[in-house]
Amino acid sequence: MHDRFQLHLVTDRKQARGDPAGAAAAAVRGGVDWVQVREKSGTARGLYETALDLAPRSRTAGARLSVNDRVDVALATGADGVHLAGKSLPPEVARGLVGAVVLGVSVHSLEEAREAVAAGADYVTFGHVYPTSSKPGSPPRGVVELAEIVESVEVPVLAVGGIEASSVREVLKTGASGVAVISAVLAARSPEREAQRLRRALDDSRHRPRHPFPEPTTRGAR
Repeated sequence: MHDRFQLHLVTDRKQARGDPAGAAAAAVRGGVDWVQVREKSGTARGLYETALDLAPRSRTAGARLSVNDRVDVALATGADGVHLAGKSLPPEVARGLVGAVVLGVSVHSLEEAREAVAAGADYVTFGHVYPTSSKPGSPPRGVVELAEIVESVEVPVLAVGGIEASSVREVLKTGASGVAVISAVLAARSPEREAQRLRRALDDSRHRPRHPFPEPTTRGAR
């Protein structure tokens, strides 16, 4: 188990200043623990190629790689994890396909979190906690609801949505196991330096995660 706070980066081509794969690789050098490869409007082939490109660069720096939504791509690339959204395969179906691979699920309520855990999720990501350009016009859910979910489920909970280094302390007070970020790193002039700032904020916290983050029991072969 990983008892330090987690820093996950979710890739998004639209929010990156330049090449998202290059930005992700730089962020890994800055201290990111997991890179979640996500291409909402891309093809399976493009996602596959991006994952294959990032996997060795991430693992060389000690980070893990997960694939958003596409279980087939996660399996084909030997990813360490797969992350499901609301329109993905049901978690219980994905679990039967991926075996011991770390399985995460995005949730937006306590009910969804409980359902995801009952279906086999190893962790959940809750948000959006703060206002974010990824969800324009949608009100943030805040740290009070985040804290309720952290206390109500027996798996790690990651906070996502509008999180910056300055808000890390407030998030970690809830017992969350870490944060997932997109634009805070990808849109930065230096993804590596911004990842370093977030890493320091996580490491300097006096709080501890309610649940440590799981380590994959099998590593990708590629």
